[in-house]
Amino acid sequence: MDPVKPHPRVEEAASSLVTGGAEATGARRDTLSITDNRTGKQYELPIEHGAIRANDLRQIRYGPDDFGLMSYDPAYTNTAACASRITYIDGDKGILEYRGYPIEELAERSTYLETAYLILHGELPTRAQLEEWIWHITHHTFIHESIKKFLDGFHYDAHPMGMLVSTVAALSTFYPDAKDIFNAQSRRKQTYRLIGKMPTLAAFAYRHSLGLPYAYPDNDLSYTGNFLSMLFKTTEAKFTPNPTLERALDLLFILHADHEQNCSTSAMRGVGSSHVDPYCATAAATAALYGPLHGGANEAVVRMLTEIGSVSKVPAFIKGIEKGESKLMGFGHRVYKNYDPRAKIIKQAAYQVFDVLGRNPLLDVALEIERIALSDEYFIKRKLYPNVDFYSGLIYQALSFPSAMFPVLFAIPRTAGWLAHWQEMLDDQEQKIARPRQLFLGPARRGYVPIEQRG
Repeated sequence: MDPVKPHPRVEEAASSLVTGGAEATGARRDTLSITDNRTGKQYELPIEHGAIRANDLRQIRYGPDDFGLMSYDPAYTNTAACASRITYIDGDKGILEYRGYPIEELAERSTYLETAYLILHGELPTRAQLEEWIWHITHHTFIHESIKKFLDGFHYDAHPMGMLVSTVAALSTFYPDAKDIFNAQSRRKQTYRLIGKMPTLAAFAYRHSLGLPYAYPDNDLSYTGNFLSMLFKTTEAKFTPNPTLERALDLLFILHADHEQNCSTSAMRGVGSSHVDPYCATAAATAALYGPLHGGANEAVVRMLTEIGSVSKVPAFIKGIEKGESKLMGFGHRVYKNYDPRAKIIKQAAYQVFDVLGRNPLLDVALEIERIALSDEYFIKRKLYPNVDFYSGLIYQALSFPSAMFPVLFAIPRTAGWLAHWQEMLDDQEQKIARPRQLFLGPARRGYVPIEQRG
């Protein structure tokens, strides 16, 4: 892997990491000096791109039998497990960029498939490259007929996300060539297949849950237009999606295409590090997204807004939050300590959707919560701002999606980001199979006790 050139803002932050002696002389030393008070020994660790290497801590020992110092970081809240060139986030400033391009510009001027190309290839495509990319994605939307039989085996009320996880994993058995993960041509073909087939699998899972016959892909439609057709087509010979709704869904797909090292992306990298095929790795990432703390968050927002019911009940709900009696969903984020830039874009898209489908009364409840929260010292002090989930669920609900489909709609666009990280991980010479350390706090070695002597 080539040396990673840090983002200018990262480099600027790293330049402030200066030891005391260097600060006094004005010279910069990109090192960290450590004194181990157990032994009195001093160590100097190099700082690169604002980080030290965890393995450099291993030299810090208090005895010959000591394993060496480790860092303890539950949930990896301050541990960089990889070096990446894909997505940049500055949570304090509310910045999100794909390959250097601000999310606001991509949302305004790009399409999902063009953004997916950018995320996977590192640069925006030429017209010829984009046309070729769209052609390949479009002509890989059909799935093997046996997958339909597989779907038919699920109970009518099976969760569509569970069906998606299973069918994505099942694709591994249909495409054994996918195991050749270091073959560039094979990887490219699996990328076409996964991005092309995810909407089909999602739509078929949705139709199965309603007892409707499956609607096959229509290659004359756009990526999101085809998805809407497979979801909602009934007796008409040709489904024509509403342009406003088609664009709103495409916008949501752009905003959800990638988000750095989140839970599902980490799962994609972790499982992919075993060199399994991309279908199994994507199934693992999809399973991670299934959880209510990740892909199901917007469903929780809609449930919360429904329980509140009306604008008049918002003040009492806010008071309940401040007293610890209620929980506010869709506010705050592990990364963002500012307004999530995606939430601003989705909020505007919601108005456009409601102009077509009619205003969702829950929007007024959401707006009142946001108005109070952004002016209330309790939320300001805790840096709680709306995140991407606060308004996206309202759009999905307006489009007649049941809440169980919300994480599925998240998984479709995120596939491009997962695959980009998977490819980056495979090309990174420093990466090995994932194997975190642990702090063992269990009992010391002891002998086996016969059952009659226990207790």
